[in-house]
Amino acid sequence: MTRDQIKSQIKMLPESPGVYKYFDKEGVIIYVGKAKNLKRRVNSYFTKNHEDFKTHILVSKIQYLEYTVVDSEMDALLLENSLIKEFQPKYNINLKDDKSYPFIKVTKERYPKVFPMRNPVKDGSEYFGPYASIRVMNTVLDLCQKLYPTRNCNLKMTPQGVEAGKYQLCLEYHIGNCKAPCVGNQTESDYNESIRHIRHILKGNLTEVKNHLKNLMMESASRLAFEEAQKYKDRLDLLDKYQSRSTIVSPTVGDVEVYSISSTEKLAFVNFLRVHQGIIVISRNVEIRKKLEESDQVILLHVIGEMRSHYGDGCREIICLQPIEWPEHDVVVTQPKAGDKRKLLELSHKNAMLYRQEKLNQYEKLNPAIRVDRLMEQMQQDLRLREQPRHIECFDNSNFQGAYPVSACVVFRDGKPAKNDYRHFNVKTVEGPNDFATMKEALTRRYSRLLEEGKPLPQLIVVDGGKGQLSAAVEALKELKIYTKLAIVGIAKRLEEIYYPNDPLPLYIDKKSETLKVIQHMRDEAHRFGITHHRQRRDKGTLKTSLTEIPGIGPAKAKLLLKEFKSITRIKEASVDTLSPVVGKAAAEIIVEYYLKGLTDGE
Repeated sequence: MTRDQIKSQIKMLPESPGVYKYFDKEGVIIYVGKAKNLKRRVNSYFTKNHEDFKTHILVSKIQYLEYTVVDSEMDALLLENSLIKEFQPKYNINLKDDKSYPFIKVTKERYPKVFPMRNPVKDGSEYFGPYASIRVMNTVLDLCQKLYPTRNCNLKMTPQGVEAGKYQLCLEYHIGNCKAPCVGNQTESDYNESIRHIRHILKGNLTEVKNHLKNLMMESASRLAFEEAQKYKDRLDLLDKYQSRSTIVSPTVGDVEVYSISSTEKLAFVNFLRVHQGIIVISRNVEIRKKLEESDQVILLHVIGEMRSHYGDGCREIICLQPIEWPEHDVVVTQPKAGDKRKLLELSHKNAMLYRQEKLNQYEKLNPAIRVDRLMEQMQQDLRLREQPRHIECFDNSNFQGAYPVSACVVFRDGKPAKNDYRHFNVKTVEGPNDFATMKEALTRRYSRLLEEGKPLPQLIVVDGGKGQLSAAVEALKELKIYTKLAIVGIAKRLEEIYYPNDPLPLYIDKKSETLKVIQHMRDEAHRFGITHHRQRRDKGTLKTSLTEIPGIGPAKAKLLLKEFKSITRIKEASVDTLSPVVGKAAAEIIVEYYLKGLTDGE
């Protein structure tokens, strides 16, 4: 991949948190990095002058890049950490230790304990985390301990032992870190209620904790204990950065493979995630060109075989959205509905969609016809049309209190304006403000003309307005006997509702879709084109009924006078000397005499 191709790819990167991987010409990962904003971070490598010689060499060896989008900056940090450990890229700091990010463990036993640990094991306990910041984890643990004190001893407590007085008070009780359930000072149900609240906090429901800290901070400030209040504020700031669950690292997942697919008519884009011991260690995107209109299931089976052949087939569980039958009997294929596995599937799908968009943008930039074909296919699907709307016409009406009614027709070909084909209609048969009749006349005149000249009809007509305008347009098409030969819809302005003939319920198109953008563009063009012509006609009518009635004063001189004096009233009040520089002395005398005569006649 050339430098220009890499820079073109960077322009299409999302402005989202994620991890980027740089590859050399042999296809080996030479660097893994994290970013709060992928586009901005990756772009900095290729636009800045790097004083660091090592970075300069790194950039010179980059042949292509891949990226993985995640949900948060912390997830990016965790994924970067796991990928560096997995691939040991040449230009990354070598992570030789075996440390992992800490979790908070809630043990599965009577009177559960809450404490931090690394490397979770499947012992039935609950694990919350991981925590990229130990300070954040300690803050959460400290808050839990102060709000809901729990034991940290290793006693094998039983109700019988408590009743028999088998246990004794310890220092933790005397310093306020435990309520001493071991001697009956706290019931088992009350203790379990505290654990329930702690779980609530560790899952990220921090409103209660934050309110408690704010109250403590305000109380300290009211006592003028500002240093103490600052400590509480620091804890609040840390909590704002706290995140209890991560998609990237989850001890409940184990070893799985995750696959997501997004397809077009000719291409399929698949994202593959390999998860080892709850940590994403591989993320890869694959593009497949269809040859025989293969289904998503067939393509997934092919990609799964390739990935398992390349990266090993040790995983006994495959996660994907589509139900597929994998031939290995000891491998389970699941479609999770909720939980951490569902979050992994959603993350994989998000990356597949972004990869699809990136590749399609690249192809469309090289060959604009590809974008047109895709847009037409999308519009046909979104608008439920029988054929692709290569030729669309949109109508809009304009009038001023029923005066000077006009109708505009704009034409789009292949999703773009064809301005040479725009037409406007000065309404002839309608009196007063009748928008429906105006619409009917415009369509009748437009398509009777096309039929007479033998020109092709559009595949789609868009009427700017609701059910009334649409019904009037349909009536015109039926009278011309072409109603069944093309499609027609109406668009209501307020909620962007698409109406179809004989269907009382509107269609709502995705606000971000290209289909709606094209229709909105057409509607705005029709409105602009119609308003411009309407104003010109109205201005011409105003001139004709006033200044141009003066003998010797034509439209040109009338326009000059209005431009200079701004209103008819000021022209009437002007003297010959004032008017002469604009239209000449002879015309100025005619104007003054005309208005003086009118004033005398009025008297």
